[in-house]
Amino acid sequence: MSDKQGASALATGGWKLALGAVLFGVLIGALAVSLYFNFRGSQAPKEAMVRNYILEHGEVLPEAMERLQRRQAREAVLQNRQALERPYRSAWAGAEHGDVVMVQFFDYACPYCHQINGDVERLLREDPRLKVVWREYPVLGPNSESAAVASMAAAEQGRWRQFHARMFALGRPTEAVLQQAVRETGVTTSAPTDAMRAEVTRNAEMARAIGATGTPTFVIGDQVLQGAVGYEALKTAIAQARAGRRS
Repeated sequence: MSDKQGASALATGGWKLALGAVLFGVLIGALAVSLYFNFRGSQAPKEAMVRNYILEHGEVLPEAMERLQRRQAREAVLQNRQALERPYRSAWAGAEHGDVVMVQFFDYACPYCHQINGDVERLLREDPRLKVVWREYPVLGPNSESAAVASMAAAEQGRWRQFHARMFALGRPTEAVLQQAVRETGVTTSAPTDAMRAEVTRNAEMARAIGATGTPTFVIGDQVLQGAVGYEALKTAIAQARAGRRS
């Protein structure tokens, strides 16, 4: 890792720690206010009552934190809906005007993206009303970045689906694998363009906004699902998003 990359990583880590501390403080404050009004008729010192409640019911803190994070993720999805669901050129599949759009942030070097790719393809085969949009999120090093550039070139040349399939069939994106996929799909590659750089930057900003901690991350309806959650979890989220559109 270069000095610049290290500084960036430290800054990102520090930002996350700071946000976590702020959220924790907000939760404690909210709990304290709630307990104050619940117990204001008591003669016992309120500070002691709040402290004792937290010590005895510490399980409420992670639950409250999780709920707060989910709510913030939903709000970020609503604010970024159009940008999230707008594919980069041909980096999408399924129904062009699908009633549900499943967005996947992915990295060709991510083993969990490889693990769940078959589930995504299965859903596309089974659900004629589903649209899938893939967003490049190359976070695992130089090979990830090189693969993302080639992938965006494929999207610009109308060969994205073929390239994507070959990359997952061939394995992790070594230089040899990348060159083979490019050769077999007829993709012409070059240095990253301004449009490609802007796309990766925009994807990273959206990923941070929705609280993505890595790849794969899915956005389905107003839900954010992280990791290789499996076929059933994705199918359930799609069904819930579809039901929400009808209600």
